[in-house]
Amino acid sequence: MSDLTTIDGIFQSFQFAYSFRDTSIYGKLVGNDFIFTFRDFEKGFDVSWGRDDEMKTTNGLFTNSQRLDLIWNNIVLSNVDSLSATIVRGFNLTVTFNPTDVVRIDGRVNLSFIRDESTKNWKMIKWLDESSL
Repeated sequence: MSDLTTIDGIFQSFQFAYSFRDTSIYGKLVGNDFIFTFRDFEKGFDVSWGRDDEMKTTNGLFTNSQRLDLIWNNIVLSNVDSLSATIVRGFNLTVTFNPTDVVRIDGRVNLSFIRDESTKNWKMIKWLDESSL
């Protein structure tokens, strides 16, 4: 696991957690007040959930896939100060459920982080999925 006191370290650990399908690493990145939001295009509205549902959903993805390949792309927006950060960046995710069921997602995330003053570690508190699936 990478250094969680840097934003780069958070993204490296995120990629590592997906590559090794490891929820214990992923859980260290997700803050207690975390909110994930995505647009349900079929229903025409946004859907959100908190940390517990995020961990269950991620565990399901990690358990039901044979391989996850996450590539972080260019940073579109970076707003970082000593206690908070917002990063918008592109990604490519390839989910291999089995050799005949492979899903490729090219998207963009808008992530907000806060820094724990005692540990200096960053935690993800908001994930706004800006992908158009």
